[in-house]
Parts: sequence; structure tokens; C-alpha cells
Amino acid sequence: MNKLRLTRWLVSLPPTLFLLLFFAAPSLLMIVTSFRYPGEFGGLAPLSAPETATAEGDSGLYGMTLETYRFFFSDVLYAEIFLKSFAVATATTLICLAMAYPVAMLIAQSAKKYRNLMILLVVLPFASNFLIRIYAWMIILGPESAFSHFVNHLLQALGFGPVMLLFSPFAVIVGMVYVHLPFMILPLYTNLEKHDPVLLDAAQDLGANRWQRFWLVTWPQSLPGVFSGSALVFIPVLGMFAVPDILGGTGDILIGNLIKDQFLGTRDWPFGSTLSIMLMLAVLCVAGLSMLLARPRTSR
Repeated sequence: MNKLRLTRWLVSLPPTLFLLLFFAAPSLLMIVTSFRYPGEFGGLAPLSAPETATAEGDSGLYGMTLETYRFFFSDVLYAEIFLKSFAVATATTLICLAMAYPVAMLIAQSAKKYRNLMILLVVLPFASNFLIRIYAWMIILGPESAFSHFVNHLLQALGFGPVMLLFSPFAVIVGMVYVHLPFMILPLYTNLEKHDPVLLDAAQDLGANRWQRFWLVTWPQSLPGVFSGSALVFIPVLGMFAVPDILGGTGDILIGNLIKDQFLGTRDWPFGSTLSIMLMLAVLCVAGLSMLLARPRTSR
């Protein structure tokens, strides 16, 4: 019994230490920081007034406060940025799902000798630098690019005016989908590969057509892959700031950009920590809701 208990400790200790060191400790530090005052030149103000400041009658802001939370909930602008971020994350997730499902199904139904090559092609973009790939989209969506000329000529033929593709919400969505599409394909492929084709044959023998076989057999079995891929896309998109910074315009500020600006721009670390906590709570709520919806229904 003692040997079994020791084995369990040895197995569980490394991941426990990893979570405590790289998740629990930074989260606790961020929570404490959110209740502090910002420093005069950025960073954090001291918890107590220095002796020199007390002697000079300095009335600076020290100690702990709820001011950042009051400021957050007093301005509707931050709620609008949160809603916009959730809308972008939702749109990106749905587009990735619509594009990834046929690709994942094609890979899963292909001969085994071709699957490794197809998976390699899916993950091949990760071999190049992330920023280089995003800057490549600046060239593709630029006003003088062949793609922009083609789109604007098509819109003019349909009676619409020319549009600016770059520095627009469209460019942000395109960049988000491009970056996160592999994270949707891989979980879906892993799930679809395990499906038993005998179930589809049985459904066909019972008279189900192609669409009925998909919606009644394939789709329900693939829901774990759908939820896994959606989480891998939705959550990173919420905190993404590089794509909106590079491809978006001045009106495309998302919550990730706002947090980055608070830490690196205005250097208001307490308010940046408050925004991070609000984002983390929102993500936890979404994750909890997703788990609740994904829970299998049991008939009584």
C-alpha cells in the first residue's frame, strides 16, 4: 500500500508543481496586483508610504484598493470591448469549424499511407514564424494586391463601391481563422479517425441517405472533437492581440489589445491585471457552460 501511494505521489507531483508554479502563482500575483495602486511612473505603488514621503507630507496613493474594479464597472466601453472580443472569437470558431470539418473528414477517410502527409501539410505553417505569416496577409489584403483588385472589381460589377480589406474587421477574422484553423482540424481528425464504419453501413442498410447518416451517426460521435477544437480556438482568440494590432484598424481593439496596452503602453499594471481577471472569469464561465452542454443526456 505504501509503495502504491508513493508511486501515485511520484506520478502526480510533477504536474501538480507545474500547475502551482506556472498557473496558480501567476494567477495569485495577478489578483493581488489588481488591488494595488499604479505607480507614479508605471508599475505598482508601494504598499505603504516611504519614510521620506511621510516626512515631506506626501499624500500619494498607497496600500490596497478596489478602484480598478470600480473603474472597470463604471464605464460601458469595457463591456463593449468584451462583447466585441466574444463576437470575434465566436465567428472565428464557427468559421474554423465549417472549414476544418470537411478537411478532417477527408484525412480520416483517406488511405493510411497518405494521412501522415496530409497531417504534415496541416501543421506545416507552424514551421515558419507567426509574425511573418501575419505580415504576409498584409501583402495579400493590401490595397494594391491582386486579391484586393479582384474583390473590388467584383463588387463594382455588382453595384457596390470599393472596400478596404486591410485594417478592417474582415482582415482580423481572416487572420484569426488562418492562425487557429489547424487547432480545429487536428482534434476533429483524431476523433473522426476512431469512428467505426460499420455504423454507417448499418444506417445505410436501414435506408438512411448520406445526409441522414452524417447527422444521425457521424455528427453525434464527433461532438467531443468539436468541443475540443472549439475550446482550442475560442479561448486563444479571446486573448489574441497580435492579429488585431497588425491587420485591424483603430476601431478593432479587442480585450487582448487593451490588456497589452495597459501593461506595455500606459504601464497601469493594476488595471491590466483587473482586465486579465475579468477575461479569465469570462473564459471559465464559457468553459463551464460548454462542459454542461457537452454532458451526455441520460434518459430517466
